Amino acid sequence: MERKYISEIKSDSGKVIVGGWVSELRIFGGIKFIVLRDRTGLAQIVLPKKEVSKELFDLVDSFSKESVILVHGLVKKAEQAMNGFEIVPEKIELISKAEAPIPLDISGKIESDLSSRLDWRFLDLRTLKNNALFKIRSKTFKAVIDYFDSLDFTAIQTPKITSAGVESGAELFEIKYFDKKAFLSQSPQIYKQMMVAAGFEKVYEIGPIFRAEKSHTTRHLTEFTGVDFEMGFIKDESTVMDIIEGMLKHIISSIKKECEKELKLFEVELIVPTKIPRIPIQEIRKMLKEKGKIIPENDDLDAEAEELLGKIVKEKFNSEFVFATNYPFTKRPFYHMKPENDSNGTRSFDLIWNGVEIATGAQREHRYEILKAQGKEKGVNLDEMKDYAAIFKYGCPPHGGVGFGLDRIVQRMLKLENIKEALLLPRDPERLNP
Repeated sequence: MERKYISEIKSDSGKVIVGGWVSELRIFGGIKFIVLRDRTGLAQIVLPKKEVSKELFDLVDSFSKESVILVHGLVKKAEQAMNGFEIVPEKIELISKAEAPIPLDISGKIESDLSSRLDWRFLDLRTLKNNALFKIRSKTFKAVIDYFDSLDFTAIQTPKITSAGVESGAELFEIKYFDKKAFLSQSPQIYKQMMVAAGFEKVYEIGPIFRAEKSHTTRHLTEFTGVDFEMGFIKDESTVMDIIEGMLKHIISSIKKECEKELKLFEVELIVPTKIPRIPIQEIRKMLKEKGKIIPENDDLDAEAEELLGKIVKEKFNSEFVFATNYPFTKRPFYHMKPENDSNGTRSFDLIWNGVEIATGAQREHRYEILKAQGKEKGVNLDEMKDYAAIFKYGCPPHGGVGFGLDRIVQRMLKLENIKEALLLPRDPERLNP
């Protein structure tokens, strides 16, 4: 007989073998209870003194919470028990006894701070809610792949050790690479554009991103999982936004369908977006000003502005999402294309979900001479970036793309207070363990 998951058991299953962790031990004189937990749920193991052997009845006294056991027993219908059944054991094997007390309470009776939870992450992850969280994250990962595969995008895997960065140098992690200086990748941006120019036309990547920002917020990390795509022969940045809308619809629809039970643990109701509003940043500044929030002409939206914008958009458009478009060139990388009639703007956008930015994208400048001039405006000498410059010298189509944070998608979806909860083992300026 093979071990069964708790979720597979019905009240008429007969004899079964189940295994997992001891979540609770309850002793009431002539009857003892074990609440067993596996990755699919909880089950009640009941030991009436009159129905089990003395050896088995006494054995339970040696168990400790979080010990791993294997139970051979008979399933009995019990309407008062969880799941409508209980298991009367014929044999229990103690596989691994847990030391007591455990360093982190995972019963939910004692609230632990996030730092302690992360210190003992493997224990923290044993809870059913965390199990559900990472099933949702896993299904989100799969939904992203399924969506891009359905549109015939090519999956790529690009180097994470690079000779230079594409964003601010202050955000680079420098590493020793034999006798050379190298950096951890901030973005696959250069490589995405390279693969579009290579003739792949439509590419995506899901992989690690590193940012050496000493940010101590609920939304920043030094290492996170990026979802990036790039596509050629676009009309303009609206083509990129169309693909993003489709991706979000697919992800949310998939999670609603495949993770119904898991979503209930978070008490969230996911809403599949219809048409996401696309609002120029200039108009957004006016909307925020009406609510008392002033954003200077060439400034980016801060966290407070994003949160307020989320509320405005929800009220005005009944949308949880908004594209903030046409950011000023002063706040965007040199390779973002400028509109023909606006030398101070860019064909770029941020995507904000319930008041938090989750993605930045744009149409890129593919014309070498214009790209070189824009670089000069930003103090970037394209002649010194030979590998990047070469991409645009030998035939490069109009193209654009976006970079998401997979972690932020999960955080916003489940309304988690801190993005670190959405990662198995998060990294921030202080945390390097476990």
